[in-house]
Amino acid sequence: MPFPEPGLAQLLARGVSRGFLRRGHATLIEFSLANGRRADVAALGPAGDLSIVEIKTSVEDFRADRKWPEYREFCDQLYFAVPDGFPVELIPAECGLIAADPFMAEILREAPVIRLNPARRKAVTLRFALAASTRLQRLVDPHAQEA
Repeated sequence: MPFPEPGLAQLLARGVSRGFLRRGHATLIEFSLANGRRADVAALGPAGDLSIVEIKTSVEDFRADRKWPEYREFCDQLYFAVPDGFPVELIPAECGLIAADPFMAEILREAPVIRLNPARRKAVTLRFALAASTRLQRLVDPHAQEA
């Protein structure tokens, strides 16, 4: 069975992940947070810093989605990633800005750093590690849960 063609958000997530990888970060796409929200991309840096990236593919997508402030309590830096042609003046000043395409991403404006408290950092980092390990296990042994 062929894989479905990825949508623009998935393609931009791939580019964002490649950009963070280039900076030495590990990433997870569609990372579930403890508040029930799902971050488009979460990045864990070499010093333990946590970033969340909210991808917006169009002005309509941006205007319809107001859940992004709920990500703030789970990261040190919060970014928006947008495709070429997106009116970047819409992106709130309290967030970083990333220009993305399916192949790469570039940070145009760094996000302000608001450090997580140690207990929250530990909880989010542990959740990140468990999610990454589970995804890897499913790739290596897709039938493990059936055993």
